[in-house]
Amino acid sequence: MTRGGLHHVELRTADLDRSAAAWGWLLGELGYEPFQQWSDGRSWRSGALYVVLETAPAHGADDRRRPGLSHLAFHAGGIDDVARIWAAAPAHGWRRLYEDRHPHAGGPDHHAGFLEDAERFKVELVAD
Repeated sequence: MTRGGLHHVELRTADLDRSAAAWGWLLGELGYEPFQQWSDGRSWRSGALYVVLETAPAHGADDRRRPGLSHLAFHAGGIDDVARIWAAAPAHGWRRLYEDRHPHAGGPDHHAGFLEDAERFKVELVAD
């Protein structure tokens, strides 16, 4: 393992079934494989890193604009991969962000797609 590398990321959700469908699709597109499943959670793995989605024990809406985590950024492959995932995302529970500036919402030299799920978790899909 690489010292300092991420081991796992854990996200809390109010609706496990809805979130698992959206995240399962996206993570599958990014090369993750289903890893674990239990009554209140699911996980997907890519190499040594895994992403956990678990039912939140407390209620309340996430707002990435408040102090805390803003978004997760993933290497998404080439420009064509980002375009393909971006095009298909709304059919899988994701809302496109910054459509007026896509694919350069992160700046003129940065090619990426930005998505948000139903619970306002934001992801950035970065082209290599």
